Amino acid sequence: MSLYRDNGVVLRTYKLGEADRIIVLLTRNHGKVRAVAKGVRKTKSKFGARLEPVSHVAGQFYSGRGELDIVTQVESIEHFRGIREDLERLQRASTMLEAVDQMAQDGDASNRMYTMLVGALRTLERENPSITVAGFFWKLLSMEGFEPQLDACASCDSEGPLVSFDISQGGALCTNCRRGQTISPEALRLLRLILGGQLRTALAEGPGAVATELEGIATQAMESTLERHLRSPGVLEA
Repeated sequence: MSLYRDNGVVLRTYKLGEADRIIVLLTRNHGKVRAVAKGVRKTKSKFGARLEPVSHVAGQFYSGRGELDIVTQVESIEHFRGIREDLERLQRASTMLEAVDQMAQDGDASNRMYTMLVGALRTLERENPSITVAGFFWKLLSMEGFEPQLDACASCDSEGPLVSFDISQGGALCTNCRRGQTISPEALRLLRLILGGQLRTALAEGPGAVATELEGIATQAMESTLERHLRSPGVLEA
């Protein structure tokens, strides 16, 4: 039994009893943490509003013998107002949090994943939402060791033209091997920029059909890796 402090991003919450709430966070030093915030659903709660999904917080936790820790103190680091006040960005943030929740392991510290998530949320406040999500998903997939082949057909190694993308086949595919999702030359170019370390250049692209296409490809790749469907970026939880 011990007290510890850590910074984290709230991934999701759910009710416990009449007044408490279970908070799931991705923390810097303790991985994914599940903790009970006692009394936060009461109107007089001092920190209930700080423990909503997307919030970046500094917290103090009590680690007991059970599976759930207890939140004893919490301070806001970043509220991400620019995300919360924009439905489109909030929808994208919701999808990113869900992907992290599925990928992160309880108690398995991943400073890199935490840093990536905080950076992605900061970027989402001010940059192209679709490309931000795509870039973040590909960074997560890269952490799992997946680097798609984009310069030649992933199935037969021909130079192309490359016309489709299938993560189960290893990347982009030529006309003869095509399967999975159709990919346009413009989306393929942006994907190469993202995976080539030029996300900033890709983010300069304005919103439009290509950005939406790229987000769809990244989402399908993430869903295939997680073996489950993510909530659509266009749908928020009630």
